[in-house]
This record gives sequence, C-alpha cells and structure tokens, in this order.
Amino acid sequence: MSYPSAPPGYDDRNPLHPPPPHGGYSGGYPAGHPGAYPQPPPYSGGYPQPGGYPQPGGYPQPGGYPQPGGYPQPVPPMPTLPMNFGDSYGSSGTEGNGGFSSADWDDKKVRHSFIRKVYSIISVQLLVTVGIIAVFTFVVPVRTFVQRNVAVYYVSYAVFLVTYLVLVCCEGPRRRFPWNIILLSVFTLAMGFMTGTIASTYNTKAVFLAMIITAIVAIIVTIFCFQTKVDFTSCAGLFCVLGIVVMVTGIITAIVLSFKYVYWLHMLYAAIGAIVFTLFLAYDTQLVLGNRKHTISPEEYVYGALKIYTDIIYIFTFLLQIIGSRD
Repeated sequence: MSYPSAPPGYDDRNPLHPPPPHGGYSGGYPAGHPGAYPQPPPYSGGYPQPGGYPQPGGYPQPGGYPQPGGYPQPVPPMPTLPMNFGDSYGSSGTEGNGGFSSADWDDKKVRHSFIRKVYSIISVQLLVTVGIIAVFTFVVPVRTFVQRNVAVYYVSYAVFLVTYLVLVCCEGPRRRFPWNIILLSVFTLAMGFMTGTIASTYNTKAVFLAMIITAIVAIIVTIFCFQTKVDFTSCAGLFCVLGIVVMVTGIITAIVLSFKYVYWLHMLYAAIGAIVFTLFLAYDTQLVLGNRKHTISPEEYVYGALKIYTDIIYIFTFLLQIIGSRD
C-alpha cells in the first residue's frame, strides 16, 4: 500500500469549499482513492419532499385514518331559518338591515304591524255596522221601510255572498290595492244592511243587549288567544266538521220553520251557531296573531279582517235570536 508523498492542499481540507472536479479526480487523487471527496448525486425531479413523507394519495392508511400531513375539512353547518308556519314569511337575519337587526326581531315587527292593520280595519267595519244597525233600529221610518220590503234583505245577502266568495276564493283581488279595499267596503256595507234588517225585527233592548254580549265575548276570546298556549289552528279538521254541522242544522231548521215554527228547534240552532262561531273567532284570531301551527301571511290583512269581522257579526245575530223577542 502506497501513501501520498505530500499532504493534500488547504482547499482539500475545507469542506465548505470543495475543489471542482477534474475528470473525476479531486485534489489530485483518483476517483476511487480514499482521499478523494465523492460528488453528491444529482437530484431528479426537483427538490426532495421535506421530511421524506410520501405524496398525498400514496400509501393507504390502515383503519381508514386520514392521510398524514393534513386534517379533513369540517362539514359546513346547514343554514337555519326562523320557525314560521302556513303562509308565513322568512327573514334572513341581519342581511340588508345594516347588521343591527335579527330575524326574530324582524318577524315580530312585521307581525305586530300586521295585527295593528287587521284590527284597525275591523274597528272601522264594526263602527259602520253598528251605525247601520242603529239607523235601522232607532229611526222609525227606516225601520218600517225595511220591515215592509224584504227585498232589502235578499239584495244585501246576494251582494254579501258574491263579495265574500270573491275575497275568499280569489287571491289576486284581495291582495291588489285598491280592489281589495273596494271589495271589502262593499262587503261591509252589504253585511251591515243584512244585519240591520235582521235587527229591525227585534226589540231595541234585545239588540242593545246582544251588542254588549257580543263585544264582551269578542274581547274575552281575543285576550284568551293572546295568553293561552292552546293551539286552535292545529284542529283544522274539527273546525271543518263544526262548520258542516252548523250548515246542515241551519238547512234543516229553515225547512222545518218554513212549515211550522218550532221554538226549541230555533233556539237549539241559535245556541249551536253562537258556540261554533265563538270557536271560529278563536281560530281566526290565532291565525292573525301567529306563533301557531298555521298562520295568515302578513300580505293577507284583508282576509284576516274579513274572517274575524264575519265571526263577530254571526255571533251577534245568533245571540240576538236567543235573547231577542219579536215586536
């Protein structure tokens, strides 16, 4: 074994500055000599991966664990909407309101505005109806005229029926201004004339007493619907059955009374009608108030006023038949 005659140069001992290769030699030594510095192998395919981890999608992990070097993305939460029922509406939280309004607050604000609008219309309708009843009852010439001309009742009933069917069955006219207000005004006048004609055949004291009782019943039912947790709107099928019972009882009573007047049958029909329409008033009131299984859309203020007003008038007419005495 031979040794070099001289030590390697200074540059050969500095690992930070290796000498450039010369035909496979380093520092004068052959390529395979122990004193030669081996050249690093060239990189293939760019820089090696840090840490030596395999690329994503490489080796499958046992047991279904996620690939190393990353975590699974969380599933985005489902968007939530306010709990509304029936034909109600939904709001999108603070969107479009400057960021200071919530969905619940907006829902309550719209519903309160809707309730005020409905009961304002009902108040005007009842004032007009009470005025017509007072004229037909206390003004003697008018009272005598309507008692002798039954055609006033039938004409007003025909107008009432047509306008009622249009407002209930046709969504377009009852939502389109000013047709909804015009139809509702005609309906109120027709209902007022029809009720005034009926009241003109009864004693004035009975009419006054029936008005007071009707007002008390309406106030009590409204307060009860505001406070109670009982949901009348969830019993829609039961109210349909009650409506059918009242209609069938009314047809039978009309047929029997046309041949012979039966007092107990008349009173039974009036009592059933007063009770059923009191329940209808509670049902329709909760539809207007909301926060129940079913509710009326805030765009249906005419429909809401129509329903409650009709219930109150029917309660008045049935009570008038029970407590009234004919002149």
